[in-house]
Amino acid sequence: MSLRAAVTEAKRIVVKVGSSSISGANAGQIEPLVDALAAAHARGAEVVLVSSGAIATGMPYLQLDARPSDLATQQAAAAVGQNILIYRYQESLRRYGVVAGQVLLTAGDLENATPRSNAQRAMERLLGLRILPIVNENDTVATHEIRFGDNDRLAALVSELIDAELLVLLSDVDALYTRPPQLPGARRIEHVPFDDDLAGVELGDIGAAGVGTGGAGTKIAAAKLAAASGTAVLLTSTAQVAEALAGEPVGTWFEPAATSR
Repeated sequence: MSLRAAVTEAKRIVVKVGSSSISGANAGQIEPLVDALAAAHARGAEVVLVSSGAIATGMPYLQLDARPSDLATQQAAAAVGQNILIYRYQESLRRYGVVAGQVLLTAGDLENATPRSNAQRAMERLLGLRILPIVNENDTVATHEIRFGDNDRLAALVSELIDAELLVLLSDVDALYTRPPQLPGARRIEHVPFDDDLAGVELGDIGAAGVGTGGAGTKIAAAKLAAASGTAVLLTSTAQVAEALAGEPVGTWFEPAATSR
């Protein structure tokens, strides 16, 4: 099987999108993102969306021009923004007759046996009912993930939790490059073997400043974590999500560890 054929044949897919891709001026990207998710859902795949964006979406409703620096205001913005974010996704999914299910987790939930088992059972049931789970960090009560890395690690942990075959990490940049893509000599990395430590890669940020918290380093760490559990990872831009889920040769492919799957 070719690398990208593995995309279209994947039965269980996690897609992670960052705050800067679906909030503020980019809120209009929700509809084409949903188009791509619905197409994968329609071909029979079980699809989970891990979406950041609660704080960024809530900011205008609190008359905030920039991401708040204090934890209490971040939590307040998340409480307002999460409600609006899920509404926007469900309104877009309605065009396809797909129902979303909101799942709020913390990374700690997936690292401790009892809440992990509860989360796994709920996710399996949602997928069995053909619901499209939309997962986000529970920013209103969590203190760690707000400072952590834009849900990249959470997406990898969710992929491991549900034994996903594919994790698609979306950002504002179309792939991983040998150095920040705006710099001279930057080359796109198409394929990362499982044992490649990417030692020669010069990292820069992925994502719009002041909205999200992720960067290339968190994307790579999440990709490596998911790949170690046997999940293939594709890193690309939100603008190319339709092409990515259709198996076209975009982005950077992280080869998974060999498993018995």
